[in-house]
Amino acid sequence: MKATSNLLLLWGTSLLSPSSAFVIDNHHYQHPLVVDDSSSSSISPLKIFTSSGPSANKEDAPSYRKNLLSLHKSLIEIPSISRTEQEVGKFLLDYLRNNLGYIAKAQFLEGSSSDPFSQYDDDDHSQGRFNVLAWPSSHNLSSPRVLVTSHIDVVPPFIPYHISTSSESDEEITSDAFISGRGSVDAKASVAAQIVAVEELIRAKEVDPADLMLLFVVGEEISGDGMKTFSVVYNDAEKSKKEELPRFKAAIYGEPTENKLSCGHKGHTGGVLKATGIAGHSGYPWLFKSATEILVKALAKIIDADLGSSERYGNTTVNIGTIAGGVAANVIPKEASAKLAIRVAAGNQATGADIVRSAVDKILKEVDEEAFTMEWAGGYGPVECDCDVDGFETMVASYGTDVPNFEGDHVSYLYGPGSILVAHGDDEGLKVGDLETAVEGYKTLIKHALGA
Repeated sequence: MKATSNLLLLWGTSLLSPSSAFVIDNHHYQHPLVVDDSSSSSISPLKIFTSSGPSANKEDAPSYRKNLLSLHKSLIEIPSISRTEQEVGKFLLDYLRNNLGYIAKAQFLEGSSSDPFSQYDDDDHSQGRFNVLAWPSSHNLSSPRVLVTSHIDVVPPFIPYHISTSSESDEEITSDAFISGRGSVDAKASVAAQIVAVEELIRAKEVDPADLMLLFVVGEEISGDGMKTFSVVYNDAEKSKKEELPRFKAAIYGEPTENKLSCGHKGHTGGVLKATGIAGHSGYPWLFKSATEILVKALAKIIDADLGSSERYGNTTVNIGTIAGGVAANVIPKEASAKLAIRVAAGNQATGADIVRSAVDKILKEVDEEAFTMEWAGGYGPVECDCDVDGFETMVASYGTDVPNFEGDHVSYLYGPGSILVAHGDDEGLKVGDLETAVEGYKTLIKHALGA
């Protein structure tokens, strides 16, 4: 998922050490919570949970453990940094077709505007990047009611697979064994758990195979272009009635939620803030205008400002990702810029980004009427997900997902194994028990979404 703000990540990481908690910054609005820790709310905007996964050992391991771990390992061992996802896509096409007997198709991001479910030659990669769609064979394409989806791209750099056992034999692997590697959490853990969950439900005849479709998209970590392509093509085809399409009742998205069911996540907006000054000799700052000085003043006000909040999502937070400006220490800089990523907690999905932008624009005018240009790059407000399902603890997330990228009137569920606080880091990883808990969680969510 898109990286949460650096300040927020540092704040969250400080929770791991009680002695360092709440030391990162003293800005009230940069803390994610609106209410204090004594709140009786069952929904926490950011909290580190210990997975309540099974304490399985080799005597009580689930029957699917071997297949789950093998699939998870294979996915991690294939590098799939965003924009280079073809090899892991090829693997999934082959696995779903040959191991499970599903119909599996590649939806290329280029040249797929007329038919969202066309069969492509998976040996021909001249068309570039593609999503993977799959459903049990011998079923009408218009049948699926629930979409089970996650993403197959990861952030750089590639980190090899590792499992912390003395032997990789099945007998030596317990639920406490720790698996690491890039994508081991975000989000190849979800991909593996979802596939196994669907297959387990079908094998046990707990669901009608015709009700389910799998979708694994590219590009979630950069722009969401994989899910956006699926959404546009699907909705265009639906409007034109060119295809017999599924009518999805629900979509289940796989992302790291510590196996808690997310009630939604903050929205996102951001862009590049540019300041223009008047260059001159550094010995006479009162005669000129320092672009870096006014930029720093504006950034300080933005960080300290109330940019909007809500009871569920907490405070809107700001990350200043990069700052650049000036040409030399003895020259008053004419130009300076900063890149901002803002996690939006105000309003709703349609209005939240505009609320934040208006607040930022007002601050910039207060600092300097003429010096600033803010180049906004899209955005959306808080995203709601359904979390009213028995048997799950709940949370809300401060990161972005593909949930808002698939437009429609379906219900959205957000759930998956692993912690966002290790995703994207050098120590990304999770326990075998977390994976197995996720399989059971996805099974429950699928049955709930189907009303089974």
